[in-house]
Amino acid sequence: MATDPRIDQKIAEAAPFAQPILTHLRALVRATFPAIEETIKWGMPHFMLGGKNLAGMAAFKAHCAFVIHGDGRQGDAMGQFGKITALSDLPGDAELAAKLKEAATRIDSAGTALRKKPAAARQPKADLPIPPEFAAALDANSAAKAALDAFAPSHRREYVEWITEAKRPETRDKRVAQAIEWLAEGKKRNWKYENC
Repeated sequence: MATDPRIDQKIAEAAPFAQPILTHLRALVRATFPAIEETIKWGMPHFMLGGKNLAGMAAFKAHCAFVIHGDGRQGDAMGQFGKITALSDLPGDAELAAKLKEAATRIDSAGTALRKKPAAARQPKADLPIPPEFAAALDANSAAKAALDAFAPSHRREYVEWITEAKRPETRDKRVAQAIEWLAEGKKRNWKYENC
């Protein structure tokens, strides 16, 4: 099966420490499943079996992550293997291949690697109260207020949570100013990641 050139590019753009890790993980997945499909999902290289997520990998500034979908999460990083900073942080190839094969079996038997049982119906979350300093800043900038009002509730909630999570008043003030600037430009809170 052909490789996806976008994954080649992601590996080439990764930090030097991450390149051998990502190259090794990719080779291991391809050796375990020669007919694997490669793609980019959520801005990260992913490996698919029959259109279903099997595994994904990512490189960050100081570590890498490897996710085997449906295999739970461990540690303080994305995926099951914690913050991977060197090849020695990974389990042996045989263990990783076995985990990948278990995930493939889950895909075959359950039809998906992510859900083992049907998801419960979700209730919509209530809107969060807008902090007074954010409300005042919105009242002073009609473009920002109009943009926030036009967003879906989840996008409005992202701004409110980001501002209310600030512990220090000066951090909160900085976030309010940044939020008003982005909203005046019609940007969602996580606009930087929308085109990854």
